[in-house]
Amino acid sequence: MEAIGVLMMFPMSSYLEQELDRRFNLFRMWNIPQKNDFFKENSGSIRAVVGNANVGADRELIDSLSALEIVSSFSVGLDKVDLGYCKEKGIRVTNTPDVLTEDVADLAIGLILATLRRICECDRYVRSGLWKKGDFKLTTKFSGKKVGIIGLGRIGTAIATRAEAFNCPISYYSRSEKPGSKYKYFPSVVELASDCDILIVACPLTEETRHIINREVIDALGPKGYLINIGRGPHIDEPELVSALVEGRIAGAGLDVFEQEPHVPEELFGLDNVVLLPHVGSGTVETRNAMADLVVGNLEAHFRKKPLLTPVV
Repeated sequence: MEAIGVLMMFPMSSYLEQELDRRFNLFRMWNIPQKNDFFKENSGSIRAVVGNANVGADRELIDSLSALEIVSSFSVGLDKVDLGYCKEKGIRVTNTPDVLTEDVADLAIGLILATLRRICECDRYVRSGLWKKGDFKLTTKFSGKKVGIIGLGRIGTAIATRAEAFNCPISYYSRSEKPGSKYKYFPSVVELASDCDILIVACPLTEETRHIINREVIDALGPKGYLINIGRGPHIDEPELVSALVEGRIAGAGLDVFEQEPHVPEELFGLDNVVLLPHVGSGTVETRNAMADLVVGNLEAHFRKKPLLTPVV
């Protein structure tokens, strides 16, 4: 398969890059200075695109690649891929579900503990020598808190299972009630936020879920409530969240994702009631390698005319 052209959009994994380079004729988008000339010369030889949650395949890119057959995404989220246009053009699309579920769910619990127990602030307290001047202030307990989850898919369910171990009552919101779920269902995000202490965003990003966390939801969560986002940045109306945190209209937030990554609102940097992470939900060696193997496996299956491992389109 060495002659098959694959365009990698972004330097997302050295292991993935190595594996693609070994099997295909790999083009690295970030190393191409004159993109128009590149597409004119190579459009007919590139049959696959590898993207991720930040850079996928929009209509313009798809139209630039006349031989494109498949988009294999190094992510679960596919909002950066024009799925409708891919379907219209007969282009297959795959992603990497399941293999990152456990890591993202683990991180959600880590964010909850770090935010409620002020773990990062405690670390700074010790490093700065302040402990010698007195004990750290009291923080907030996690065990037993009411947890509300937006999106009860693979990741949301894994988070719920972990939170149950902390004796947390679980409730959720999704597009429809999940048959057989033992958790309490709320038909709106506002109602869910009103009834929980910790609100976790774990749903896919779509036009319907963009800014699903708005001022009304934040106010429903209230000054004793905490917001955790391990979904996507645009799930939250970021200026509204910033003002709520600054004004104390919610107690705190743990954020792994942001609207304009890697740019983060500077107003958050001085707040001790916020934990900020650089989009590392799936960021372990084991999971990123498993995701890479799935990307490569989907490409190999496609070009060998076998069933795709994780088809979306």
